[in-house]
Amino acid sequence: MTSAGTNRADAPLTASQNKQKYSFNKLQKRLRRNVGKAIADFGMIENNDKVMVCLSGGKDSYAMLDILMFLKRIAPINFDIIAVNLDQKQPGFPEHVLPEYLESVGVEYKIVEEDTYSIVMDKVPEGKTTCSLCSRLRRGILYSTAKKLGATKIALGHHRDDMLETFFLNMFHGGKLKSMPPKLVSDNGEHIVIRPLAYCTEKDIQRYSDAVEFPIIPCNLCGSQENLQRQNVKAMLQDWDRRFPGRIESMFSALQNVAPSHLVDKRLHDFKGISTLNGPVEDGDIGFDPPSFESPSDPTDDTVQVINLMESN
Repeated sequence: MTSAGTNRADAPLTASQNKQKYSFNKLQKRLRRNVGKAIADFGMIENNDKVMVCLSGGKDSYAMLDILMFLKRIAPINFDIIAVNLDQKQPGFPEHVLPEYLESVGVEYKIVEEDTYSIVMDKVPEGKTTCSLCSRLRRGILYSTAKKLGATKIALGHHRDDMLETFFLNMFHGGKLKSMPPKLVSDNGEHIVIRPLAYCTEKDIQRYSDAVEFPIIPCNLCGSQENLQRQNVKAMLQDWDRRFPGRIESMFSALQNVAPSHLVDKRLHDFKGISTLNGPVEDGDIGFDPPSFESPSDPTDDTVQVINLMESN
């Protein structure tokens, strides 16, 4: 209590507190704007959709749910949200955390209980990564859950950094130029999967999670085991980000600016059918000229307003 009985909560903010509040507001607006822009750019959510938000208990899915709930309130279209968590029966899993949080924010939710832990521990030899089998089992259960709930979209919490890591993993280890698309049809052909955090950086999500203090639940299925190859790629990208500011932004921009005629995939471009034309050709070869590069725009620029969800046609 301060003098004259004034509550501490009513006391004016200090300069430091004002600065923190201003920084948080900028961060929150940037994340909301980026999610709104991704939804609009890729037509992720449409009028009367029922979006199943897959909630793991990690920072990414918490942030995704938080932002989608905000956008639902201001969107020019109507859509419903249901949060779904898969309780895999890991020993010591805090079953009360997610229901308590979801009830506190007032969102419809469903906890699906399936003992995938025992299956993974039985099938995977000791010392081997469990991520692949765990992911396949989880995916199948979530697909069937979406069908039972009548969900028209399944929202996953993958962000921009996940997409870049996947791109390099496929290139280094799979021989493919392939990433995580922001929107796709599920492998069983029955569902539309969306990634609303496609334009959001992991750094921003981590800062937001720390500020909001989401009740994080770590994945202890395998002692927080993570795929070693993905960790190596993550470390590489983080090192580039420290040493070469703007490189990550440039690489993500490249995923959105593909020139099939300048790659080597004959399925995407008819190289055999190439012939000369009587005028200039878009993306024509400039092999005799030195390459020129343009720096991508600053992703932290806050001059753009928050973008609402796309209106239905």
